[in-house]
Amino acid sequence: MNIRRLSMWTAAIIFAGSACSSSDSALTDTQAPTSATAPASQALSAEMRSAVEEALTLSPVGCDELDTSQCLLPFPSNRYAIADESTPTGLRVNIPDSSMPANASGVAIDATDWNTNDGFSPNSSILTHVDDLDAEASALPSWTDLESSLADSASVVIIDEETGDRIPLWAELDAVVDGEQPLLIIHPAIALSEGHTYIVALRGLKTSAGSDVIPSPIFQYYRDAYESDIEQLNTRTAVMEKMFSALQSAEIDRSTLQLAWDFTVASTENLTGRILKARDNTLDWLATNAPQFTITAVVPASQEDVAVQVAGTFKLPTHLTGDGSPGQAFNYAPSDTGPNRLPIMGAIVDVPFLCQVPKMAGDDPSVVLHPGLYGHGLLGSEYEIDYGGDVRALAQEAGVLFCATKWAGMSEDDVGNAVVSLQDLSNFHTVADRLQQGIVNMIALGRLMTADNGILSDPAFNNVKVDGDLIYYGNSQGGIMGSAITAVSPDISRAVLGVPGINYSTLLLRSIDFTDYEAVMIPAYPSRRDRTLSISLMQMLWDRGEGGGYINHITRDPLPGTQANKAVLMHVAWGDHQVSELTAFVEARSLGAKIYRPLVAEGRSREVTPGWGLEDVAEGDTGSVIVIWDSGAEMIPVEVLPPSVGRDPHGDPRDDKVARSQMAEFLFGGTFTDVCGGQPCTAPQS
Repeated sequence: MNIRRLSMWTAAIIFAGSACSSSDSALTDTQAPTSATAPASQALSAEMRSAVEEALTLSPVGCDELDTSQCLLPFPSNRYAIADESTPTGLRVNIPDSSMPANASGVAIDATDWNTNDGFSPNSSILTHVDDLDAEASALPSWTDLESSLADSASVVIIDEETGDRIPLWAELDAVVDGEQPLLIIHPAIALSEGHTYIVALRGLKTSAGSDVIPSPIFQYYRDAYESDIEQLNTRTAVMEKMFSALQSAEIDRSTLQLAWDFTVASTENLTGRILKARDNTLDWLATNAPQFTITAVVPASQEDVAVQVAGTFKLPTHLTGDGSPGQAFNYAPSDTGPNRLPIMGAIVDVPFLCQVPKMAGDDPSVVLHPGLYGHGLLGSEYEIDYGGDVRALAQEAGVLFCATKWAGMSEDDVGNAVVSLQDLSNFHTVADRLQQGIVNMIALGRLMTADNGILSDPAFNNVKVDGDLIYYGNSQGGIMGSAITAVSPDISRAVLGVPGINYSTLLLRSIDFTDYEAVMIPAYPSRRDRTLSISLMQMLWDRGEGGGYINHITRDPLPGTQANKAVLMHVAWGDHQVSELTAFVEARSLGAKIYRPLVAEGRSREVTPGWGLEDVAEGDTGSVIVIWDSGAEMIPVEVLPPSVGRDPHGDPRDDKVARSQMAEFLFGGTFTDVCGGQPCTAPQS
């Protein structure tokens, strides 16, 4: 209702402007000043004042006046940040609880954990509302042609305020609206740089009637340099002028703008500080305490390709409250309440593990195996190492002893808390915190695999020998989380990420897996707009516990205490129903990975330039690589919808022996090998 009322006000002002003084002509985009310099300030006319005041009445305290359709829009925005000299960015997020989406009971999300950030996500979808927007007439940049987003005439633009660089992106209207006007969703096609400020600019947008979108009165107020005694607006004038100046330097004329705003990305310290502290505390504890573990089960020849399967638990300090179980959050000192707070050790808990010695070592005890960690899929368990035939096959083919533990935060144990958190997003920080603890648990398991007196020293393993660098292999959620553990682990230098991607704010709305979980969310948050906004908010905390928050620190800018020159091999299932290839491409661009070409056969891609923005890989290259495996699935929809037609190829690459041979050469030979003979890589349907 507010959207429509404001549109009517704006239309009335435009009509009245035909009979008004020249100072009122700046109300329309086409009549706005066209000079390359900032326009001269002008007095606020009576008609413009009426529109501005009406807009202010539609913008509750704590909401951004630029978009009166919904509080927090546009998002993310520095409108919701304040100065804080104690943080690396000099800012701190400051979202009032009252501005957060509310559930069906009228209870707003508790913003406490969001407000510990010193900026916004480098990954989250960027959201705003444009009334009656026609996507086609507005020439919104599509993921099918990312190059178009960098054109001089692009209708949606993101620039780095510091460097002036344009960011490749795609923009789209939400495809599921539930009777509401859809949000405009903008996706950077690469993870943004930490600590940098970005400006989002919209221009040339058209309505369904083919007319120019009329900027809101509040945005016009700033764009056209009006003066008034409205202090609520004037406090932001300097910031807006700085933004307009940066856009002008990037050759984007303020007179053409229909909306623009800025936001600052959180610092590296803010994104990674908690997990690095927990990692270092844990490794120090392990170094000063003899490994403490218990073998709970030994199963000889549990599978035809397994010599022995060993299950057990190991002792580890948790950095969560209580016993660290699902629903527990990070444990902080009571006196540590600031934005830079770091978790402290709490209780000593038992962490489960499962290891499998491949048959080759049982047949020949002199065989020396590679040590490897395996990451399981969505809300799974360590036992995926057993029932996932691909893991056992890779172990036998390449000589790997794999161990696994639960991804605390998103394991089978966490299903209940995941459901609770989707019904009450005030609880979501417990998911993000436990995910970080899960990564630390996995790092600790790797140390206990390679320590002289670690778990492999137990007689249950029959004196098996391991040597060489620790490697990582994970699929689906394990592929997504693999980026995080690879970046944070001091021991892992190479990883294979099966059907991976970043970030969840892009991934979820294109995943068939989310359909059931969104159904859980709907009764609590019945508005699709609220749910989409909430997912972008969730990304700010999710960054700390998924690959998106660490992707800038794998192949470059290594984190403290980690190795340089890390590399990952990404195997992507073309047409994946669960983890969209779009998110894999975002990950690959962010990594600076090379890509194997030809990606797919002629006619099997919707992209103008398949794999845009990625350099070709050559035989023998040693860096990160992305390879597409096509098993004939339907191509993904252009719209914001999960694939739902035909079979899901999600598990196909890992089940292909040829694909696994490429994995082995990358992990243990350190190089890329073309196993597809210069042709598109295809995998049989598993």
